[in-house]
Amino acid sequence: EMWEKAIQLSKELADMYENKIFDYEGLGNLLKKRATFYENIMKAMRPQPEYFAVGYYGQGFPSFLRNKIFIYRGKEYERREDFNLKLLTQFPSAEKMTSTAPPGEEIKSSPKQYVQCFIVKPVMNLPPNYKDKPVPEQILNYYRANEVQQFTHSRPVRKGEKDPDNEFANMWIERTTYTTAYSFPGILKWFEVKQITTEEISPLENAIETMELTNEKISNIVQQHIWDRSLPVHPLSMLLNGIVDPAVMGGYTNYEKAFFTEKYLQEHPEDQDKIELLKQLIALQMPLLAEGIRIHGEKLTEQLKPLHDRLTACFKELKKKVEKQYGVITLPPSLTERKQSRSGSVVLPYIMSSTLRRLSVTSVASSVVSTSSTSSDSTSSRPGSDGSILEPLLERRVSTASRAEELPVKDDGDNRISKLKRKEWSISKSQVIVEKE
Repeated sequence: EMWEKAIQLSKELADMYENKIFDYEGLGNLLKKRATFYENIMKAMRPQPEYFAVGYYGQGFPSFLRNKIFIYRGKEYERREDFNLKLLTQFPSAEKMTSTAPPGEEIKSSPKQYVQCFIVKPVMNLPPNYKDKPVPEQILNYYRANEVQQFTHSRPVRKGEKDPDNEFANMWIERTTYTTAYSFPGILKWFEVKQITTEEISPLENAIETMELTNEKISNIVQQHIWDRSLPVHPLSMLLNGIVDPAVMGGYTNYEKAFFTEKYLQEHPEDQDKIELLKQLIALQMPLLAEGIRIHGEKLTEQLKPLHDRLTACFKELKKKVEKQYGVITLPPSLTERKQSRSGSVVLPYIMSSTLRRLSVTSVASSVVSTSSTSSDSTSSRPGSDGSILEPLLERRVSTASRAEELPVKDDGDNRISKLKRKEWSISKSQVIVEKE
């Protein structure tokens, strides 16, 4: 099912058939095959494999394994317990380590065998031609677990005294990044780790990441349902219920207690921009949830009606509170509509995290625009996901551009928060054409 690889090989063969051996019949059959590969990418379900980091510690292992870490690509639907069992079967005298922390020197120099195994997350590495473009989720899914060479593992670390009212306030994340010798998938199921880097993520930065991931998850599932009306509604129900229902939703309250206080600002004045960004990401979640609940209502069954009524009531209260405290964000129609093109194809918008970030920043711009000084500007630009200014969009709706105050923008390229003076812009109709079923 590595159709992306098959497409690459078919292009090489097509050149051979067309320009070297002039086998047009073979070329026709090959192009038909390639068409099915593209169709499979868009329609077929492919399970994503898990990746495991395995460390072999102690002098009891042979030299090619001793005190080294390897990344393994698991089989389809392979659980960590099954992988661990298979691993320990190969080394029956090895002792399984329960901690994911790096071992000390006493374990590395021990005559025994110690095996450490834990799940790592692949870091998506998009090809350059996909960056800052609307790419359907079906295409992106391949790159979430393939063509990867970096993997991360996050471990919570508490700093300072435990706060009984809010454990989130001093919970830091120690994130370790492992870089392998070669990218997956490869000839082997495992490759040695050649580089290890560790960084600490502050509680506030962790909150921003969590909100970004949640917003992207909502937008992705919404776009999938817009594209394919036959999808089951239960995953959408679970996601919406987990965010909207006050019984299980504690995120916003924790953020307010931990970060949105005068005490925190006095102790961390350098975090002002990050706090504003977090507030905007919370506000941005409201229109995304509204779209999800709208789709949920369209696909309603009799059994789900009580849940939907509860979701609607809870969301009404949540939206009222969030909009009062953090402002209102309205998604452009081009990001929530499924339209028909003149050729009969379906125009499918897809919201990537960089677009969501730009939307949240756009909202900040709108809220701080000075009404006293407005001027028309026909050459307005939009910011890229790396904080740079991209060329003006060919297709855009230019509103009356106004001078904005200094806006907080996170630079995705190097994870720095910088202040940029920007003008108000509007998001274009970033769309991609895909064939109808």
